[in-house]
Amino acid sequence: MRKNRAEILVAAARQLAETAGVLKFTAPVAYVYNPLDYAWPAHETYLRKFGNSRKRVLFLGMNPGPFGMAQTGIPFGEVAAVRDWLGIHATVGKPPREHPKRPVQGFACPRSEVSGARLWGLFGNRFVTAGQFFAAHFVVNYCPLAFLSATGANVTPDKLPTRPAAELFAACDEHLRQVVATLAPEWIVGVGDFARRRAEAAAGATPVKLGQILHPSPASPAANRDWAGQATRQLEGLKVW
Repeated sequence: MRKNRAEILVAAARQLAETAGVLKFTAPVAYVYNPLDYAWPAHETYLRKFGNSRKRVLFLGMNPGPFGMAQTGIPFGEVAAVRDWLGIHATVGKPPREHPKRPVQGFACPRSEVSGARLWGLFGNRFVTAGQFFAAHFVVNYCPLAFLSATGANVTPDKLPTRPAAELFAACDEHLRQVVATLAPEWIVGVGDFARRRAEAAAGATPVKLGQILHPSPASPAANRDWAGQATRQLEGLKVW
């Protein structure tokens, strides 16, 4: 019997978690968190709950944030948004090595991830219910791993040493191609420049259209000036919305 779309996504995510999870990284990376491992129950629930239909738009993030997916296992997974809007709550374990300044507290994490609150807040305001949003949209991260320096600072994938980055990106490219083949989106919208460039590298040979919106991170001064309005105008300009 043919697998449904969610089952294919689950298998692809498991493979990505295993492949990426054995890679070794050097400075500036001192700690690596793999939420597709220790937060797998939440991520699997997300894929099965929302990933079993064709999507018109695939939003592509970069990698887990320390107070988002690193805590909940969900892309841009700010705790309140995941619990209250997506309706997902699960037990979350711990990474093998944990930075004392960046503990994984799961759904008990008291800090809000601004990027996740902004992104899911935009979708919630426009579509009201998660079901309405996921009828034609899906959100996935390009890279499943979160990276921390010795001080606990977040290290983004574009700052990784060349050799381990190449190995990691090869696995992430293959996973993204599987997601695209499974969900058959018309659009991939990179949340930020890095995600758009990786989408172009991985899926550029397919007929999918590529777009980009401003990343909602508060580290970007532009994102702190009506990010939701800017992102909406960008999506409307692309004719995605």
